[in-house]
Amino acid sequence: MRAYRWNHVVTFDETNLVGNVYFTNFLRWQGHCREMFLAEFAPGVLAEIGTGALALATVACDMEYYAECFAFDRVEVAMTLRERRGSRVRMDFDFLREGTRVAKGSQTVACLRRTETGTEPVDVPPELADALAPYEIGRSTAW
Repeated sequence: MRAYRWNHVVTFDETNLVGNVYFTNFLRWQGHCREMFLAEFAPGVLAEIGTGALALATVACDMEYYAECFAFDRVEVAMTLRERRGSRVRMDFDFLREGTRVAKGSQTVACLRRTETGTEPVDVPPELADALAPYEIGRSTAW
């Protein structure tokens, strides 16, 4: 299965008093992986976000943890596209340390346009849809 891969080295500020990675950092790393993907493959989408014309809002996320990580562990975050439908994109994330899965998660993002009266859903921008297509792992009609 093809995945977009982003590598991260854990730092002390991402750990708690016990010394392991604080659980919310895995969610942060999902965001970092997604942002680096945009920078690399959909810079026009980033430009639209920068002007305020487009917003990508995380509307759901989840995590499952299998093993602890510690400072200076090298964690690879592998992102795949679970589903793209209408204004929403659902991505899966695998967190690997030395090839072993330490956690997995998912994130659903809504594409929104800013208007004078607030925001409204819009279809996934074509540049983003094209960039994500090679990473799709399957088609589903249910969330």
